[in-house]
Amino acid sequence: MRIDRIDIYNVHNPFNHPFETSFTKFVNRDALLVKVYSEGLVGWGECKAFYGPFYNPEDNGTVQHVLGNIIIPRLLHTEVGGPEDFMGKFKFIVGNRLAKAAIENALWEILSQRTGKSIKTLLGGTQNEIKVGVSLGIEKDISTLFKMIEKYLALGYHRTKIKIHPGQDVEVIRAIRKEFGDITLTVDANSAYTLKDIDVFKAMDEFGLQYIEQPLGEDDIVDHSILQKQIETPICLDESIVSYESAAAAIRLGSCKVINIKSSRCGGMWEGKRIHDLCLEHHIPVWCGGMTELGIGRAQNVSFASLPGFSELAHDVAAASRYFEKDITRPMVDITDRCTIIVPDETNGIKYEVDEEAIDAMAVAHRIYK
Repeated sequence: MRIDRIDIYNVHNPFNHPFETSFTKFVNRDALLVKVYSEGLVGWGECKAFYGPFYNPEDNGTVQHVLGNIIIPRLLHTEVGGPEDFMGKFKFIVGNRLAKAAIENALWEILSQRTGKSIKTLLGGTQNEIKVGVSLGIEKDISTLFKMIEKYLALGYHRTKIKIHPGQDVEVIRAIRKEFGDITLTVDANSAYTLKDIDVFKAMDEFGLQYIEQPLGEDDIVDHSILQKQIETPICLDESIVSYESAAAAIRLGSCKVINIKSSRCGGMWEGKRIHDLCLEHHIPVWCGGMTELGIGRAQNVSFASLPGFSELAHDVAAASRYFEKDITRPMVDITDRCTIIVPDETNGIKYEVDEEAIDAMAVAHRIYK
């Protein structure tokens, strides 16, 4: 496929409810969208970076630089065989996986249009629908958190995840267990702890958590191996899994029993599928994580999560209305009455069309490269 033009939009979409983690509080989704033109076809990709380097070393500023000054000038008016070929051509760029994934995702969309096959089919997905879990931020008090949990349990979400940080962890979990009993519960620390806090995690063993997500450093595998050997609750690695190689090392060291695959964090769906296949081979349960995406990224996550290894656990791919009043696809990604999301494919007629009017309304910048 020949790349003829690339547009980058910077959009702001306010959250329905501020989303707070251990590192910052988000009031709107500041996102970069990539529109790739190729031989009469158009593919959209969504960068999953944030406005600052809070969750990941990349942010929208660094992504804009890498795309506009390094990737796009080398990509325009050249032939690209597809997502795998693109990743091979740009492997000389160290890291910057969110930037590369934004283009890679758009190429999957173009490939889908050229072949008449859904992304699910192109990836080898086997599931017709995926189970949805909810991820709740840190709230101002426990009663507010209880109301949020009750709301999403009533909607049928298959797993409840809460954010924790030092000083707001064990007692919060204990209170949730007392109030809601044996619900499927996980916690996400977003790297807020160290091995000095090992007793905190030992104390969590009594609560029957499905897993503890990324308790230690965002780039650590070794200390997680030490922690996993000291506690019964499965550790789920998230931020540490940035490539096939990091996943292989984590499995080899016994650093986790669950892996959250965020394909964009790994450079795109092609690399994400490699990690999925590795975990399937080693019987490591996986689930598809979210980064409060807008509709383009959310719909692509749904297709990615159709791979066979994603069948056991619920995903952070909630209905778009969970986060936003308006979104950038028609229709907005929504859940069924079973609290699942149907995966678009050739047989069910489901498609998420990009709403360019909504993008224009949310845009604060638009750059054209041709």
